[in-house]
Order: sequence, then C-alpha cells, then structure tokens
Amino acid sequence: MNKVMKEVISTLAYLLGVLCLTWLVITFVGQRTEVDGSSMEPMLSDGDNLIVDKITYRFSKPKRFDIIVFPFKQEKNTYYIKRIIGLPGETVQIDQQGNIYINGELLQESYGREIIAPEYVGIAINPIVLGEDEYFVMGDNRNHSTDSRTEIVGNIKGEDIIGRAWVRIWPLAKFGILKHQ
Repeated sequence: MNKVMKEVISTLAYLLGVLCLTWLVITFVGQRTEVDGSSMEPMLSDGDNLIVDKITYRFSKPKRFDIIVFPFKQEKNTYYIKRIIGLPGETVQIDQQGNIYINGELLQESYGREIIAPEYVGIAINPIVLGEDEYFVMGDNRNHSTDSRTEIVGNIKGEDIIGRAWVRIWPLAKFGILKHQ
C-alpha cells in the first residue's frame, strides 16, 4: 500500500471513530435541546439551550421537582420540558383555588410562577392516581403550560423520560447548572 492510501484509511478510521463516539454520547449520555415557549418561565425561557442528562435515571428514579424532558406523543420530534410534581403511586389533585394536593396534603413548593386559575386546573380537578411508573408534570408558568392537567399530555411513564435538564448553555449570560430541588 502506498503512503497516500494509508493516510486516507487512517483519516477515515479516525472520522468513523469520532462519529461512533458522538452517537454513543448523544444516545446514552446527554443531548442538547432547545426550550420552545414560555411554559417553564421564570426558570427557563423560550430559546434557552440545555444539555439533558440521560445517565442519572439509569441509576436512580426521578424525584419530585426534577425538570425532565420527554416526547410529546401527539407530534413527532417534539419534546416537552416540565417539572415533576407527582410521583408513582401518589394521588394528585388541584382545587378551584389552585392548591396542589399530593395524597390529600397541600404541596409545599415555590416553583409555580402564579396561582393556578380555575380554568387551568384541567383534569386534575378530580383526583388522579398515578400508576407504579407514572409521573404528573407541570410547567412552572402554570397558567400557560400544556402538561399533565390536559388529556393530550396526561401522566408521563418513566420509560418515556429522556432525561433530566442539567445545564443551560445558551444564552451565555444565564449559563449554569439548573436548580431542581
């Protein structure tokens, strides 16, 4: 083999290795996703770019108040970013005053941007019992979020969770690790 052919094969092998490593990282470790809309304000804004941690939930279960990414089943290649409110086996209900109850006890949290207006309580006006691998999620901008309170989103199965929003990488002025708990 001549020198040029060896160099071409070496370069192709290097590129193939880089492509394989990139595929492994995107598939199993993390991926970039962009926030589309205002449902997670004030924590996340339209246009924010995030890195999603795909490893954590391979070793531990999602926790209350984690910000997760999952596919929106009604539209291909669309992902939602929401906060976990209800955990497997719990009963979630929201009253007409916008209070969130978990197993009949008032949820103490400070992530909601505003009090939930009566017209946005949705299906959670009635108790929602979560299955053994189901999560109830809501956007922080409670009156402007399509989430588990609607039938088109509903409860999220653990197997459908892509990962946990981990780091905001854009805009640079807001760069940093996201607060979950």
